Parts: sequence; structure tokens; C-alpha cells
Amino acid sequence: MGITTKSFGRTTSGEEATLYTMTNKNGMKVSVTNFGANIVEIVVPDRNGSMADVNLGYDSVEKYEINPPGYGSFMGRVANRIAGASFTIGGRRYELTKNDGENCLHGGLKSYNKYTYEAEIIEEDGCVSVEFSRLSPHMEQGFPGNLDLTVSYTLTDDNELVLEYFAVSDKDTIINLTNHSYFNLGGEGSGTVLNQKVWINADQITTTDSGLIPTGEFTDVEGTPMDFRVMKPIGQDIEADYEPLKQGFGYDHNYVLNHEIPGAVEKVAELYDETSGRCMEVFTDLPGMQFYTANHIGSETGKGGKTYHSRDAVCFETQFFPNTANIESFPGGRISAREEFESSTIYRFSVR
Repeated sequence: MGITTKSFGRTTSGEEATLYTMTNKNGMKVSVTNFGANIVEIVVPDRNGSMADVNLGYDSVEKYEINPPGYGSFMGRVANRIAGASFTIGGRRYELTKNDGENCLHGGLKSYNKYTYEAEIIEEDGCVSVEFSRLSPHMEQGFPGNLDLTVSYTLTDDNELVLEYFAVSDKDTIINLTNHSYFNLGGEGSGTVLNQKVWINADQITTTDSGLIPTGEFTDVEGTPMDFRVMKPIGQDIEADYEPLKQGFGYDHNYVLNHEIPGAVEKVAELYDETSGRCMEVFTDLPGMQFYTANHIGSETGKGGKTYHSRDAVCFETQFFPNTANIESFPGGRISAREEFESSTIYRFSVR
């Protein structure tokens, strides 16, 4: 287990960006940067031991300053969508930036993936971690409360990438932190993921309107193209004549995760690539997960000059339900002043 650091360039404002690369005994590597607390690289073996980076992204910090798709991104203060770009808490209405039609997406024009963080390297218990922290000030992005914020990335010898979030605010506020990494188990830049297989432990999705805003109701996945309770290829039903798929131009939906113990870190999803043998399992303590098939990439130049296209990757964004800020029946997503918020998500890699 080890860690190295190197320059990742300078931002347009002159801030130095650093790339931290963790390596475990199996040769798995994870690189993260203090700019945006973004995950830059996840290198894992296939069934023959050949290594590949399975995380779409860029080669320099300059590209991450723009990063329209949100590759590898740490999203907040409230990830996903807030209807009408507004919410009420403590009897006061807060207005946010409208950057998704009439709605607010991922905190507005500048999500948490566009700020520079203080970094600390931690090596203990046979693991190595990089911990990023900053103060998100009161009314940043329009949200109330000074939010002390930490996100840590830990690499284990079990080929697990552990994401841990911690936050505390001095005012009542709303919160929804996630990671927006785009995965392709064939390797980034290797083409479509539609033949890769997915399992999701969820009986329902949150019903949405045409703007992908949850209505507060739920839709059973039974008998629909949204059902991944039995593992199937991503592309098997993606073009089905089904209204939610038309609304999202493919899969872009919040799954209501089945937890045996609410709030426990449990396995909720799996991605498998038969060609390479690579497998990724997703574990979380959060109630929801946005399953997104990179429908809006278009044509984008990524690492090493590779071109990424629509549906060349898939996201598993563990989260509170979208628009929880405006739907009181949805669980979580709000914290009281001085209440500690903690959450964990794990991506575990293996081969078959």
C-alpha cells in the first residue's frame, strides 16, 4: 500500500492542483485531486491481469474546471435536482440558480467539484486515504449555513474504493452529497457500455415529471424496462417504448433502494463486463441511487485524446431522493444546526 503525489497543473486563478495516487498490493490504483475532490483515475485488472482505467475523465486540471458531464465529480451542496430552484426551511424561502431549465441541478453553476480543498494523507490499518476538506460558507450557491465539509477516499487491499462524507452546519440546512463518476469496465474510451450487465436492488423508482423532477409518488419496476432486480445488459430495454425512458433519453432515474436495515451500508448494485471479467459492486447507506447511462455526453475528448460518446459509461450516484428539499415525505436530506451528517459509499472491484 502506498501513495504518491504530483502536480496536476494550475487552475485559471493560479491555484496549484495536486494529484494523489493510491496503490494497493494488487496493483489497483486510484488517483484523486484536491481540485474539486474529483476522482481522476481508477485502474483495476481484468481476468487476465491486464490493467485499465475504468473511470472517464481528463488529463489535466484545466479540463476539470469546465467538465460539463461532471466526470469523477464530487457533487453538492445538494446533488441532483431541486424543483423550481427553490425550497423552504425554517419558514424562509431560499432561491437558487436555475441551471436545468427552471430547476437547480447539482447545486447550481458551480458545484462542489469546482472548488479547491485542503488535503490530508492518512495511512493506517493497512489502508491509505486522502481526505479533502473545506468550509462551504453561508449562502454559497444560495444554501443556508456555514458547512464544514469533509470527503475522504480510501483504497483497501480488497480492491475497495471507500467514499466517506462528513458535514456539520451552524444553521438548519439541506444536504445531498454524491459522486458522479462515469464507469466503463471495458476501460475508459473503449466504447459503449450497453452490453455490460447491471443489477439494482430496488423495487421502485421515484416517479418524475417530464423535467425528471420527482412528484412524491413511486413507480414499481415490476414488468417494466426499469427492472434490474435480475441482472441484464444495460442496452436490453433502453430503447423500449416507455415514457420514463423517453423523458430521460435513456436511464436517468432515481432507484428506491432496498435496505434490510435502513441506514446500514449494504450492497445495492452491481456492474459486470463479460468481455474483461471486471465486476464492480456498489454499497451504500443512502436510500436512493441515480442510475444514469451517460445519455448527454455527445462527443467529448477525454484522457489521452480518446473520444467519449453517449452511453460510453454509466453512473451509480448514491443519494437522497432528488427534490427531497420540497417533498417532506422523502427520507433524509435535511440536517439541523450542529447535527453531524455522515454517509459512506463503497465501490468494490473484482474479476470473474
